Amino acid sequence: MSTAPGQKRGSPARRRAAGAGTPGGAAVRRPARGSGSGRTEADWRRRELSQNYLRSPEAARQFLKAVRLDPDGLCVEVGAGEGILTTRLAAMTGEVIAYEVDHALAGRLTARIGSRANVRIVMGDFLGSRPPARPFQVVGNTPFSLTSPVIDWCLRARRMTDATLITQLEYARKRTGGFGRWSQLTVSTWPQFRWELRGTIPRTEFRPVPRVDAGILRLERRPEPLIVPARQAAYRRLVQAGFSGVGGSVQASLRRSYPPDRVAAACAEAGVDRRAVVAYVSPDQWVQIFRALDPGPPARPGTGQGRTRPPRRPAS
Repeated sequence: MSTAPGQKRGSPARRRAAGAGTPGGAAVRRPARGSGSGRTEADWRRRELSQNYLRSPEAARQFLKAVRLDPDGLCVEVGAGEGILTTRLAAMTGEVIAYEVDHALAGRLTARIGSRANVRIVMGDFLGSRPPARPFQVVGNTPFSLTSPVIDWCLRARRMTDATLITQLEYARKRTGGFGRWSQLTVSTWPQFRWELRGTIPRTEFRPVPRVDAGILRLERRPEPLIVPARQAAYRRLVQAGFSGVGGSVQASLRRSYPPDRVAAACAEAGVDRRAVVAYVSPDQWVQIFRALDPGPPARPGTGQGRTRPPRRPAS
């Protein structure tokens, strides 16, 4: 699982990236040659680029069971690595664009499967790429240290329909309410995207073996958003106010921006206790609270909603 951090060798950010798969991203210091570490140049390159590959076809099949690809569609793969997913993806969909930043790996992968009519190997950084202009899906074994940037890229891509990614298990649980809590990112994007944990993969199924297990995270764009696009910015402002932490509870935070009586009524309607802490309010409850607090501007005459002008009488 490899994609370019886009940082110079030796920079603090690059050293942090070398600790992929460890809680907190601790740096991995490279010992001098001849130190007896037993690691090859390829091993060190994998660590520097956050490369942890699926080691068996069984693990690849387990992951791909959670992937629902359009048989005639376009799939963009994040970090093709050794191609254990790429060849299978090519058999599942119409076209695959596979990104790999490690030149040695990309060269071998191109030589092996680059001649397939429906596969294009791109030797470059997925994070620096421009999203396709037509609908597409994202699949990949993401570097743990770069999961957040990859997710951000997916959320900004207007033509992306869904993404199924291997991430650190803790990250996947955090984004999908697996700990009984919900993150601000999930709540803010819930009207447009559904977040789901589709399974787990033991850490022993990767090489080199990371320190934590992996989760299969699915991010799916809703065919119809839960809140109309014109009101989504207002929804995000409400969520931001709720997550401000002012006052302790959701109601206390929202009362700083909305009338207290309306806040109390909206929370009661959504089934949210008046003492509920922000992280324990589900995304669907946030949507209900917003609909109660912000019905939106009145419909303009003639739109078919609300009051309209009476029809004109025909001229006599």
